[in-house]
Amino acid sequence: MVNKVSPLTELYIGRPRFRDSDLAYVAARDGIAAAWRAGFERFGTGIASHVEGDFAVALHDASGRTFMAVDRFSIRTLCYRLSGDDLSFAERCDELADASAVPDPQAIFHYLYHHVIPAPRTIFADIFRLPAGHYAILDAGKLTVAPWWVPVFEERRRESLRGLRAEFRRLLREAVGRQIDGATIGCFLSGGTDSSTVAGILGEVTRLPAKTFSIGFDADGYDEMEYARITARHFGTDHHEHYITPDELVRSIPTIATAYDQPFGNSSALPAYYCAKMAKEAGVDRILAGDGGDELFGGNSRYAKQRLLAVYDVIPKWLRKAVLEPILLSGALLTTAPGIKKVVSYVDQARVPMPDRLQMYNMLTRIGAGEILTAEFLRRVDAEAPLRDQRAVYASCNAASLVNRMLTYDWKYALADSDLPKVVVASSLAGLEVGFPLLDDQLVDFSLRLEPYLKLKGVRLRWFFKEALRGFLPEPTLAKKKHGFGLPFGFWMMKHARLRTVALDSLELLRESKIVRSDFLDRLTSEYLPRHPGYYGEMVWVLMMLAQWGERSKRLLRY
Repeated sequence: MVNKVSPLTELYIGRPRFRDSDLAYVAARDGIAAAWRAGFERFGTGIASHVEGDFAVALHDASGRTFMAVDRFSIRTLCYRLSGDDLSFAERCDELADASAVPDPQAIFHYLYHHVIPAPRTIFADIFRLPAGHYAILDAGKLTVAPWWVPVFEERRRESLRGLRAEFRRLLREAVGRQIDGATIGCFLSGGTDSSTVAGILGEVTRLPAKTFSIGFDADGYDEMEYARITARHFGTDHHEHYITPDELVRSIPTIATAYDQPFGNSSALPAYYCAKMAKEAGVDRILAGDGGDELFGGNSRYAKQRLLAVYDVIPKWLRKAVLEPILLSGALLTTAPGIKKVVSYVDQARVPMPDRLQMYNMLTRIGAGEILTAEFLRRVDAEAPLRDQRAVYASCNAASLVNRMLTYDWKYALADSDLPKVVVASSLAGLEVGFPLLDDQLVDFSLRLEPYLKLKGVRLRWFFKEALRGFLPEPTLAKKKHGFGLPFGFWMMKHARLRTVALDSLELLRESKIVRSDFLDRLTSEYLPRHPGYYGEMVWVLMMLAQWGERSKRLLRY
């Protein structure tokens, strides 16, 4: 339902917890809406900083002001459209899109770059999504959007490891406990550190076997089911498994594409949906996900890689620029010689400043936007905009350490813009609510206090997290490399005729749209994909989901 500004129309989503005791009392007595209104009257735009949990709120006060806010990570989303003095808002951007709303070419470019459309943009030119941890207020015809939460890292705080470990374990139990509300609870279980932790803590808190749900793939290098089974056996969970087939992809691609309010290219949305669907069929009402552990405690492999690349900066600049780079990058050396190729690759990456080098393997920039996109489309977009936005996010972090600056970057691009909407929408499509205990506000605040070396010790990822849970989690889980719900789409597309037909038919729609060059589409399917189905299969998926969304939402994607 679309909500327009009036004294009677408001929006309250999520499970907010009011820190202020008076507001908590109002919420218990009169409901969440009454507490939000009382809080706004008392604290003004600062009200969100007095609230924990996941939420999206839009309210209208007696003086004619409209206030909107979303939680720290935008677990709950809120979109808005301002037309003159008329402000409309809704949870989804497509709920605000009437016949006059048209797809924004710049948003499409961002989608092709990120595989999602980062806030504040949406697919529609004049509809916006409130960024994570932000509020907006419309007052006397002026709309102001600003952050209500800016994370502050305490990088030199000295605390005993024993005390931190005990506090961390307590906070984990409390965070999971806050997710239990009488519903039948289940857990996603990939077999990784985060989902295993949530499953183990849930069993500990409830003193019952946790209901766990895992997805597998009959494809070399993609199936992680054995790790899920290790966790299930270790904690004695009530475990459920499902192996996704290419035929299920064929049936579900259109459903997944249009479940989102705009094009969404994170391919693990489909296995997340099947996992949630399995949980729903098993009687679960609410499912817990492990998202957030990597981004709070330093668990992504790129953090270690970037630390190694940062060593290059220790070399004097004159030596790098005058000697090393001219010799190594000129092509004068035989780069096939043992060791030389790796040195050249290292220097080629290390010389690029952060955060730019995080995108060195981005398909759009690696192949070249001009090679992929039509000249007509490129004339309508700013190809440098995504990188400028990323630099601004990276620079906004108050931390001095490399790892905390990367974490802040990932809180937006990995969590708020990609992984969280992936899980929330996929679970909702299956009929489930979803909770993220590792993003509990108190755990987030705890992570801000950890010294950087406790998150990334040398190149050892999430060192503190693993040490704190050693003896609780199975040893193979602690040693496991991160994988998740990766989808072997490219490999299956090469072998499965019906899946290939769905993909190629979708690409034909893009050929007609004049967004993607026809000759690139030909090369993508006939040359690139057979050569590297894992890497280029992801690009086919992203393009396919764009075409599927446009076709099934009846939104013309043509330039």
